Parts: sequence; structure tokens; C-alpha cells
Amino acid sequence: MKLNHKVAVVTGAASGMGKAIAELYAKEGAKVVVADLNEVAIFAVVDGINQAGGTAIGITANVMKEEEIQAMVDKAVEQFGSVDILVNNAGIMDGFRLIDTVEDDLWNRVIDINLTGPMRAIRKALPIMLAKGEGIIINIASTAGITGGKGGVAYTASKHGLVGLTKNVGYMHAKSGIRCNAIAPGGVRTNIVHTLGNIDMAGMKTFREGEGTQRLEAVDPIEIANIALFLASEDSRFINGAVIAADGGWTAY
Repeated sequence: MKLNHKVAVVTGAASGMGKAIAELYAKEGAKVVVADLNEVAIFAVVDGINQAGGTAIGITANVMKEEEIQAMVDKAVEQFGSVDILVNNAGIMDGFRLIDTVEDDLWNRVIDINLTGPMRAIRKALPIMLAKGEGIIINIASTAGITGGKGGVAYTASKHGLVGLTKNVGYMHAKSGIRCNAIAPGGVRTNIVHTLGNIDMAGMKTFREGEGTQRLEAVDPIEIANIALFLASEDSRFINGAVIAADGGWTAY
């Protein structure tokens, strides 16, 4: 098993990619902290992992609240003694809003969840990793973090920021044994579509024009989880500050 004796914290882990990552990490020997807002779904994931022979605990955590991020990291240390792997997966979309239709409240919420939340989670977990001399951070970005036409203005800005955060943390702490990488998925079957809200149809039309390379109907969260396992394992020990596009060639268009 590739993650034996590792402790992994995964946000947004009650469904979709986060759930697939948590389950795969547990299967590979990691002790997993399943963090999400949906308490019922959290404990369904935890029960499934434990019944399958893995080890997991759950915690309700809103990544917009620093005190809840702190509690999430504290619980990992209290229960399992460390944080070896942090996966920042929690995120929301913005209805493909263009710059002239986005409201401040929506902008702030998207930035808070998609960018400030991961920054705070890294800030809380990093001292633990630095003390050990090693640690893995994986940020779930998006194709919208690589190009400009894959989402609304707030979502695109937040994911570009997450890519920059990834590169900065990876480079600045490489000599301390920290690796920080990002995965940039295209369309994946997850619950994030439920966060679209009031869709800007002009933005959606432009988005649709270039998506023909994707296998939207076939992209399962486990395909992203497999990349997250690779980045968390020793198989990727020379990969740092990188962004791996998992989009069927969409960003090559």
C-alpha cells in the first residue's frame, strides 16, 4: 500500500472527487480525516471506509471559517498524531458570471471558499509538516485555473489564484521537504454543479463553445483520485509546484 502510516486530511470529502480521494487513500493505508459541511454524508463516507477495513474519522468543517479549519487540523493531530497529506478539494462555482453580472457577495464567497480556505488550511497544516521535515499538499484547481474561458469570472480568478498559491508554496518550501501540487480537472461528475446558482447564459454559451474535447459523460471522480494518489505517494517525489491538467485535452484547444 502506497500510503501506509500516513495521515490525510481531505476537505469537501463527503461527495464527488473528495469522497473518491478519501476512499482511495484509506484503501492505500492512510488514516483519513473526512471534512465537509454535510454531516450526514460525512459519516456515511466514514462508515463506508471503516467497514471496508480502512481508518477514518469525520468532522464538520466550513472552510470559510478559520476556527473550523483549525479544529479540523487539531482533530487530525489529536486522533492520529500528525498531518502528512492535505487535500484542498472543497469548492464552489459561480454560475459562469461575466464581470458585468457578478455581484460582490458572490465574488467574495467564491474567493473565500476556493482560495482563502485552502490558504488557511495550508497555513495551519504547514508547521506540522515542517516539524517532520516532509509533507504533501494537493490543491484541486480547475481548467479554469489554466485558461480564461472555462468558468465565470470569480471562479476563474479563484482557481488562477489557487494555481499561484500552489506554485509559491511548492517552491518556497521545497528545501524543507514539502511538496505542493495541483490537479486541474475539466468536467467531472460531482455535486459542484449544484453550486452554479443563477447562471449567466452568455457566459455559459462561451464556455460551451470549446468543451468538445471532454468526456463529460465518462469522467468519474476516481480518475481524479488516481492522480491524487500518485501525487501523495513516493511515485511523484520529484514533482513539486506542478499543475496536472486532467481534462481530456480541453486546455490544449
